[in-house]
Amino acid sequence: MTEEDTTQPDRGGAEPLVPEGDTGKVRVIYILYLVALVLGVTGLIGVVMAYIYRDGAPEWLRSHYTWQIRTFWIGLGLSFIGMITSLILIGWLVLLFTVIWLIVRCVKGMQWLERREAVPAPTDWWFG
Repeated sequence: MTEEDTTQPDRGGAEPLVPEGDTGKVRVIYILYLVALVLGVTGLIGVVMAYIYRDGAPEWLRSHYTWQIRTFWIGLGLSFIGMITSLILIGWLVLLFTVIWLIVRCVKGMQWLERREAVPAPTDWWFG
């Protein structure tokens, strides 16, 4: 039997290649969106933060901010439609769909963030 060489090539002490950028603010915005399902106002705080921090961010983090901004506005629109149509009962299904949609988008966004990946399709309406 031969042993496999499991050593990493010498890169002169350089750090591993990972995208640069602070992920903390992006993570906080995802959490604010999830908390907004209970408190409401934290979603507004989150979208303001996303608008503020998007311009100075590296490209891969900018995709997360764009995803978060679109999540807020699409979610707000769906919530509005759900509230209006709740008078004819279908709105309750729209509101339930909106909650599930928001949770899935936040969870997927946090997964990409943990892997330090850009959102594949930040302008997508569904799940990237």
